[in-house]
Amino acid sequence: MKKHLNNPIFEVISQTAEEAQVQAFVIGGFVRDLLLERDNKKDIDIVVLGSGIDFAHQVAAKLGGDTDVKFFKNFGTAMLNFQGWKIEFVGARKESYRRNSRKPIVEDGTIEDDQNRRDFTINAMAIDLTREHYGRLIDPFNGILDLEKKIIRTPLDPDITFSDDPLRMMRAIRFATQLNFVIEPSCFEAMTRNADRISIVSMERVADELNLIIESKVPSKGFLLLDESGLLKIIFPEFCELKGAEIIEGKGHKDNFYHTLAVLDNVAAASNDLWLRWAAILHDIAKPLTKKFIQGTGWTFHAHEFRGAKMVPNIFRKLKLPLNEKMKYVEKLVLLHLRPIVLAEDVVTDSAVRRLLFEAGNDIDDLMLLCNADITSKNPNKVKRYIANFGIVRQKLKEIEEKDQLRNWQPPITGEVIMQTFGIKPSKEVGIIKDAITEAILEGEIPNNYDAAYQLMLREGEKLGLDKNNP
Repeated sequence: MKKHLNNPIFEVISQTAEEAQVQAFVIGGFVRDLLLERDNKKDIDIVVLGSGIDFAHQVAAKLGGDTDVKFFKNFGTAMLNFQGWKIEFVGARKESYRRNSRKPIVEDGTIEDDQNRRDFTINAMAIDLTREHYGRLIDPFNGILDLEKKIIRTPLDPDITFSDDPLRMMRAIRFATQLNFVIEPSCFEAMTRNADRISIVSMERVADELNLIIESKVPSKGFLLLDESGLLKIIFPEFCELKGAEIIEGKGHKDNFYHTLAVLDNVAAASNDLWLRWAAILHDIAKPLTKKFIQGTGWTFHAHEFRGAKMVPNIFRKLKLPLNEKMKYVEKLVLLHLRPIVLAEDVVTDSAVRRLLFEAGNDIDDLMLLCNADITSKNPNKVKRYIANFGIVRQKLKEIEEKDQLRNWQPPITGEVIMQTFGIKPSKEVGIIKDAITEAILEGEIPNNYDAAYQLMLREGEKLGLDKNNP
């Protein structure tokens, strides 16, 4: 392992440990990723037999310059940055838990104690940084074999591991999804037995893990594991409601749970944007609420896009996701996700395209990507027709955008201009005139410029009994 420790920080830590007469080890994710030859996200965890905070200050002093140490006395941890790496220091410890909390009772411990408290065997491996044994791999639970076999397994009894810290169940699924590993059967069975323990974990922490699952290359794998373990119905019951296909009079609808996962994977293959992936997850979320069978017609999900958009803020609030422009973005895409599909099925008129550009703004490209991902039909002719029609819609969008410049567009006549022209205060008449101008431009009745809009404003004002010359 010695040859792999080519980051100069390890030599500094080793020298510091020798001078301070303590033992230091690099442990956890860095070691796992090193053995997998996987890009690490520049996080290094260091365990010392002693005070992690004191040791971090000693390392910073040896690095010199303006190396700043941030420390958290209550947790006994410290962190410093070195050449873009975030290095965290902690003293070796052993932990015990109370039933109603995932906050452990912590005591000083050995490196073996520290490895025992780790979540999975593949994260419990350590590399010795002391001079005498520099580069030696310490792997008491055969994590290296689990890496080779692509298995997620806990070092100790999984029932105790997951009951003590239920977030580890989410982490097991996250690692299985990110690394394309399998959760060892007895370990997974313990997850199903302890699923209800997730309720003691803060939703913020759950959401962090859920987002990491969503950001994986094939996020559907994580959702299927969440569902099978029983965790999904606890943390995100609305998604479970999508499950099931019903048949009446020989007419059935698709299982929207699996359809949504297919859409999510399609989006993930085309974009790394977390919030676009959330739009994929929520695009059909209101279908269970709007499902209706009409004799002679079949299944309908009328206005599910409107109901779905209204559900977005509550879901974000419950999952402790940001209630800001990210939420508004997801809300908008859910609301508009049928519009390009409807356009593709009908005659593509300039006015319909103008309205779509006006409402989608800069998110039009993401909307089109989502709609393309929404084509999950097993009928090749249907897929071919949709793709061809989407090509027509995209071309039309490009032409209208170049001609009318409607992306993030605001009508050329403002409310202030209307009030000044007619000498009126804020009133419903101002809104009526503005709406008339907007509609006329979107319908192509007048060009998108100030002069044409100004003349229309005068005509609309006259209809309302307003007089420019006698304000």
